[in-house]
Amino acid sequence: MSDRDAGETRRLRDAVARVLPALELFIRYEGEDRAGRDRDTWRSALDRPLPDHGIGFESLLEELATTVIPYGLRNGAPGFSGWITTSPTTGPAVAAFAAAIAGSQRWWVQPFNLLETVGLRWLAELLGLPSSWQGTFSSGGSTANLIALGAARQHAFERLGIDPARDGLAGAPRWRVYASSEVHHVVTRAAAVLGLGRMSVRTIATDTVGRILTPELRAALDEDRRASIQPIAIVATAGTVNTGAIDPIAELATIAGEREIWLHVDGAYGLFGRLDDRVAPLYEGLEMASSVAVDPHKWLAVPLGCGATFVRDRALMGRAFTLEPAEYLEGAASPGEIGSAFGEFGDLYHDFNIEQSAQSRGVTVWAALAEIGRDGMRARVRRHNSYARQVERRVRADPRLELLAPATLSICCFRYRAPDMSDDGLDRLNAKLAQRLRDETPFVPSTTRVGGRLAIRPCFINPRTTLVEVDGLIDAATRIGDELSVLD
Repeated sequence: MSDRDAGETRRLRDAVARVLPALELFIRYEGEDRAGRDRDTWRSALDRPLPDHGIGFESLLEELATTVIPYGLRNGAPGFSGWITTSPTTGPAVAAFAAAIAGSQRWWVQPFNLLETVGLRWLAELLGLPSSWQGTFSSGGSTANLIALGAARQHAFERLGIDPARDGLAGAPRWRVYASSEVHHVVTRAAAVLGLGRMSVRTIATDTVGRILTPELRAALDEDRRASIQPIAIVATAGTVNTGAIDPIAELATIAGEREIWLHVDGAYGLFGRLDDRVAPLYEGLEMASSVAVDPHKWLAVPLGCGATFVRDRALMGRAFTLEPAEYLEGAASPGEIGSAFGEFGDLYHDFNIEQSAQSRGVTVWAALAEIGRDGMRARVRRHNSYARQVERRVRADPRLELLAPATLSICCFRYRAPDMSDDGLDRLNAKLAQRLRDETPFVPSTTRVGGRLAIRPCFINPRTTLVEVDGLIDAATRIGDELSVLD
C-alpha cells in the first residue's frame, strides 16, 4: 500500500500559473456572455459519471482553465446591476484564497483567528455600532438574520421563565414576529427554522415608498396583546431589496422600547448606506436596536459567503447558541504548553453562531477595509447612490419612462410606458424589455413589482460600474422600449 495520496498537495505555483491567465481574461468581461448560449458545450464536458480513476492534476487544471472559468458568472461585469450581488474585488478574493490554504479553520492562535475579531471590530466601527455588541460572521443574510431572531426568541421566552434553547417551546404561549410587507423572505424562513413557524410573521402594510406604517404596527401589537400572543421581535428593514426603502428605525425603536420588545434591524443590503451623509439621518435610532444583520459580501464586495450579526446582549446570545461541553474540544487545548498554535483555541465564536467549523471570513473584511479604508467605502456607497439618482433624473426627464419608486439608496425602479397601453400590456412589454437587455446588451438589471406594476430595477453595488454603464442602461432601455412599443 502506497502512503502517497492521490490528491496533489504541493504544486501550488503550478496550479495558480495554469489557471491565472484564464481568470485574468475572465475579469476583463470582454465580448458577449456565452454561458447560456454554450450551455450544451460545458454541460456535456462536465456532467459525466463519477470516474473510478481520476483525470489527474494536470487535466483538472486544464478543465478549469478551458471549460469552467470562461463560462463563469459575470455578475462582476460593469453593466451588471441586477440582484444585490457582485463579484469580489481583487484584494478580498486573494485573502479568501490565502485563507483556504493557510487559515482553513478559524480556531486556534493564528492570524486568521485574530482577523475574525479585527474584521468584526472594524465593521462595527465603520457602521457606527457600539463596540460592546457581540458580533459573529456567518454565511450570509439568511443565517445572519436567523442568528438575530434566535437571540430574540431567547430574550422573549426567558422573560416568561422558559429557556427555549435548552428546553424547547413546549408549553409556551402563541408568539409573533412583526415586519413590513416588504421584509425579505429569509426572515420568514428563519421563523420556520427556529420553530416559531412561518405563519408567526405578521406583515404590516407600508407607505407608497415601501416603509412600514407604524400606526398599523401599533394596532397589530394591541390586537395581539388582547389575544395573549407573545411578541418575539419587531424587524426593521434598512434597505428593502425591492426599492431600497428604509423603515423608520427611530420610531420602531420607540415602540419596541415602550413595549419591551426586541428590535432587529435587517441591513443585509442597506446598512452600508449609513456612510452616505445624504441618507444617514434615515438610520437614526440604530443604536437602540437589539440586533442588526449586514452582508459584507454585498456592498463591501468580499467573496460570497460572508454575513455578520451584531447583538447587544452578549450573554443572552451565548445562552441562545451555546454548545454543550464535548470532551474532544474541552480537552484539546492546554494554554501555555510548548507554544504551539494548537495550545489554545484563540478567539471563539461558535457559542454565538450555528456553525462550529467555518472558513475564515474576517480576513476578507479585513482585507477590503485595510485596502480602501473608511473613506474608500464611503466614496463607493455615495457613488452608487448617486448612480440611482442619475437613473431617477433621466427617467423623470423622459416622457417615455415612468418612475415607480424614487431612489433612497442605490436602487431605482422604473418602466417604459407606451401610450394608450394597459398596465397588463405594459407589464408584458417591460418583461420583454428586461429580457432583451440581458440577451442583447451588456446591461443586466433585474425586475420586481412596485405597486403591482412590473419594474425595471437596477441596483448599483458593483465596484466596476461607472456612469457610462448607468447612462448606457437608460439609453438601451428607451431604444428597446421604442422598438417593442411599435411592434405591439
